[in-house]
Amino acid sequence: MAEEVKLIGAWISPFSLRVELALKLKGVQYEYIDEDLSNKSPLLLKYNPIHKKVPVLLHNGKPIAESTVILEYIDETWKGYHLLPEDPYERAMTRFWVKFIDEKCIEAIWKACWIEERKQEKAIEEAKETLKILENELKKGRKFFAGDNIGFVDIAAIFIAFWVGVLQEVVGISLMDEEKFPVLHKWIEEFINCDVVGENLPPRDKLFAYYQGHKETIYAIASRFYK
Repeated sequence: MAEEVKLIGAWISPFSLRVELALKLKGVQYEYIDEDLSNKSPLLLKYNPIHKKVPVLLHNGKPIAESTVILEYIDETWKGYHLLPEDPYERAMTRFWVKFIDEKCIEAIWKACWIEERKQEKAIEEAKETLKILENELKKGRKFFAGDNIGFVDIAAIFIAFWVGVLQEVVGISLMDEEKFPVLHKWIEEFINCDVVGENLPPRDKLFAYYQGHKETIYAIASRFYK
């Protein structure tokens, strides 16, 4: 029986792109199903009834949700390219940094972009503090977080590599200028210029137009969370 791999994602989602990059690096053939997040399909609700979010990987009909869970599943299921290091300690450290990116960096950056103006200066400084921690981690002389090849942490940081630049422009703030974050900027250049990454990024102008067009809606939603 032929292996069936499907990805329910959304072009706007960096979390969906994480899974696409992992599948591409592993050389796994898959069918991509783009989801309209404003009108969630019965397929998405069927296979991710708890969170009702993308991405969802369907492997021979079995659903796996949550991007980091999916990445580990991909690494364990398909051989070849390693997303996670083999050494147990290095694997633990990789999981630590991915958790830091998800729970600290992305949250702080999103808050800095969309919090009300009178609180924005403090939020921007908090976001920069998390980015400085990543900057210092990369200063250990590595091309990528994993070394000479793209790994789990790099993939998890796609939001920082591509989305942050767009969001800064949309909301008119500076979070990650090259002078203060030279190492991160060098990593972004190396990462984005890798064929597997560059060929799968959403068009920048389309991404900008999406956030520009939804700016007021996002501000309204954010105001309920960032009080």
